[in-house]
Amino acid sequence: MVDYLIVGAGLAGISFAELALKNGKKIMVFDNDSQNSSNIAGGLYNPVILKRFSEVWEAGSQLQDMAEFYDALKAKFSVTFDNKLPIYRKFFSIEEQNNWFLASDKKALAPFLSTTLKFSNYSGIEAPYGYGEVLQTGYVDTALLLQHYRDFLRNSGMYCNDQFHYSSLSLIADGIEYNGVKAKQLVFAEGFGLHQNPYFNFLPLDGTKGELFIIKAPELKIDVIVNTSVFILPLGDGFFKVGATYNWKDKTDLPTEEGRMELLERIHEIINCDFEVTQHFAGVRPTVRDRKPLVGTHDMYPQLHILNGLGTRGVMLGPAMAKALYNHIENKIPLAPEINWVRFLKKNKK
Repeated sequence: MVDYLIVGAGLAGISFAELALKNGKKIMVFDNDSQNSSNIAGGLYNPVILKRFSEVWEAGSQLQDMAEFYDALKAKFSVTFDNKLPIYRKFFSIEEQNNWFLASDKKALAPFLSTTLKFSNYSGIEAPYGYGEVLQTGYVDTALLLQHYRDFLRNSGMYCNDQFHYSSLSLIADGIEYNGVKAKQLVFAEGFGLHQNPYFNFLPLDGTKGELFIIKAPELKIDVIVNTSVFILPLGDGFFKVGATYNWKDKTDLPTEEGRMELLERIHEIINCDFEVTQHFAGVRPTVRDRKPLVGTHDMYPQLHILNGLGTRGVMLGPAMAKALYNHIENKIPLAPEINWVRFLKKNKK
C-alpha cells in the first residue's frame, strides 16, 4: 500500500508529490497528458496584479514556499528551473506613472514595487514614459520542470502514464483501491479535467483558455520581462515567449485565429520592430470564479482530497497550496477559508 495516489502530474500534482516524498511517504502518480496548461504556461511569477496595481493574496508566503521548493528541485536534479528576472511594466502615460507611485505607497505592495522609474533604452521598443519595476519576480521553465519530474517518477516506478478511470476506483475502510493499487489517501490534481470527476465536479472550476506565441525578433533587445496587456519574455537567440489571451468560452486547447489576431495586435502596441511567429499554442487554465484555489478534503469521503484551481499563478501557488493540503491531511491543520473548497458548499446551502 502507498500513502498517496495522486491523479495529475501538472504543477499541483508534482508539488504535492515532492512534498510527500520529502516527508518519507510512498506515492503513485497517474497522468495521461490530457491537460497541458502547466506544460505550456508562461511560468511567470509576480506578486502584483499589474492590471489593477493590487497585491496577490498571501504573496509573501507564497514566494517563500516557492523559493524553497524550486531551490530543492535544483539541488535534486542539478537543473535550474527558476529564472529570476525583473518584470518591467511599460507605462503609456503620466497617469499610469502616478498610479504606480500611489500603489507603491501601500504597505502590502511596497516590498514589490520599485519607486525608481526605469528609462532603459531597449532596441525595438519605445517607452517615453518609462517602466515600473516589479521586485521578486521571474519565471519557471514549466516544460523543463515537468519533463524532469515525470522522468524521475517514471524511473522510480512511481508513475503511470494512463487515463484515470473513476469507475474503477473503490473506497475501502483504510483508504482506496484502484486497479490493484491500494492507497491511504487520494489527491485529485487533474486541473480542468476536474469536470469528469464524479466526486468534485460540482465545484465551479471555470477554465480560462490562454493562447501564447513564440516569436523571433532579432532586433528586439531586452533582458527583462516586459509586461503590459501581454508579457514578452526573452528566451535567448532572438526568441521570445509572448502571452497570453483570456477566453472564458472556448474550452479546447487548440490555437485560434481570434487568439492569433489578438496577440498580434497587442505585440504591435509594445514593440516597433519586425518579428515572425514561430509557434502558436493554447491551453485551458483551471480557474475559479473567486480567483482562489480549490483545496481540501471531501465532506463525505475523508480519504479523497482536491488540489486544483491554481489558475494563472500555478508556479507561485503550487508549492504553497500543496503544503497547506499536506498539513491539513497529516497534521490536522485547518485550511484558510479562502482556499477551502467547502466555501462553495456553504454557499449552496444558504
